[in-house]
Amino acid sequence: MPARLTLVCHGATAATRASAFPLDEPLEDGVEDQARTLGLSLRWDRAVTSPALRARQTAEALSLNALVQPALRDCDYGSWSGRKLADIQSEYASEVATWLSDPRAAPHGGESLLALIRRVSDWMAHRLHDNGHTIVVTHASVIRAAVIHVLDAPRQSFWRVDVEPLSLTVLCSDKQRWALRVPEPRL
Repeated sequence: MPARLTLVCHGATAATRASAFPLDEPLEDGVEDQARTLGLSLRWDRAVTSPALRARQTAEALSLNALVQPALRDCDYGSWSGRKLADIQSEYASEVATWLSDPRAAPHGGESLLALIRRVSDWMAHRLHDNGHTIVVTHASVIRAAVIHVLDAPRQSFWRVDVEPLSLTVLCSDKQRWALRVPEPRL
């Protein structure tokens, strides 16, 4: 049986809505109800989640008994955590420009995008030979990193992958490689 990963982006938070770098904030009001509805359509063999509160709350609302996996944590944004991108942009324009254009850069003192992509790629390599369907509740940055890895896309493409809260990204393995599968629309 081939492996399949369905990556679920956690529900919206105040940081999501404010275009801010997250802290460990909870889901916005009403998001758990949206996740419960989504959870009714999911079938799985196992479930895993990021350790972040917003991901664990999403997994719970999806009715998943998810195992916490530290490798699925969000990117470490260092000193930018909890701050709006627009505020950082106005204060540190050249550092933000470097961060957006160079995946090796970490001007915030946290994790570079290249380090994030490597972390996610390593986690996926260990899942390549799994059997069955795993639901993965994680962050937009982790899902972007997974897509970049699967498509072997240039690292600078990271910012061209748009991931919405509670969206699904499906990856399938033939035990040799991962492939991106575009799921049927949820109507």
